[in-house]
Amino acid sequence: MAATVASTILNIPAPDFRLPATDGKTYALADIAGEKGTVIVFICNHCPYVKAVIDRLVADARTLMTEGIGFAAICSNDATTHPEDSFANMQKFAKAHEFPFPYLHDESQKVAHAYGAVCTPDYFGYGRDLKLKYRGRLDEGRIDPPPPGARRELVEAMRAITRGEAAPDQHASIGCSIKWKAHM
Repeated sequence: MAATVASTILNIPAPDFRLPATDGKTYALADIAGEKGTVIVFICNHCPYVKAVIDRLVADARTLMTEGIGFAAICSNDATTHPEDSFANMQKFAKAHEFPFPYLHDESQKVAHAYGAVCTPDYFGYGRDLKLKYRGRLDEGRIDPPPPGARRELVEAMRAITRGEAAPDQHASIGCSIKWKAHM
């Protein structure tokens, strides 16, 4: 079932975390943070919305990372009910798509709750001060690619943020709901 972000409060600080990654390391927010800004995106392996954007997401992450923007993806889905989102499958997914950024495992789902993540993909763009400046989408593509000439919304927003400007036109991301554990 498709889910979308209802509303966003900007300028709130990024919640800290310490999570294991598919590369065998553990990362805190400070390890991810870029000199000019940071993007945290909640994804998973099975969601058709993620699968549809993943190659564009990786390409845009590479672009942003070369411009001083830190980048990480987090999977918070319950792997008990969705085995495709297990840590082992996260490792395969990251390798298959040549992630240039850490892919973090939020098994407890505490980080997703702290960020207020609701769907996959769900994008959070922070300024150099690690305060939320962008909560939007990658681009206007969903299950199908965006039309030719479509704006690279996340890239444009993060570039504006690095210049000290407000991120333009923040359209909510749409995707699969986070698969919460029964006790959450």
